[in-house]
Amino acid sequence: QVQLVESGGGLVQAGGSLRLSCAASGRTGSSYAMGWFRQAPGKEREFVAGIRRSGGITSYADSVKGRFTISRDNAKNLMYLQMNSLKPEDTAVYYCAADRSPSVRGSPDYWGQGTQVTVSS
Repeated sequence: QVQLVESGGGLVQAGGSLRLSCAASGRTGSSYAMGWFRQAPGKEREFVAGIRRSGGITSYADSVKGRFTISRDNAKNLMYLQMNSLKPEDTAVYYCAADRSPSVRGSPDYWGQGTQVTVSS
């Protein structure tokens, strides 16, 4: 069992940056693949970025490639999402997720409560 808590969301102007953090507790460390998903109003939840257990392999949705960077610090049980060049279409609730399989892109086992990111034009 693992508990996930996101932080770092907020309101930012287009072109700005935010860094989201996800703190994991319970059975953690490098036991899980982790990632970020987001859900905009009226839309389905979508994959944003994922990182393998060791942190050596990452993947991104096409819509955020080159702008977002995912990373993790297994010693501190933390995961991050650095978001640069933000656009209004990035506005959504961002969720941290963890999975016991090598990739988080399927149906993650664990979810955080979400943090709101709002990008104004």
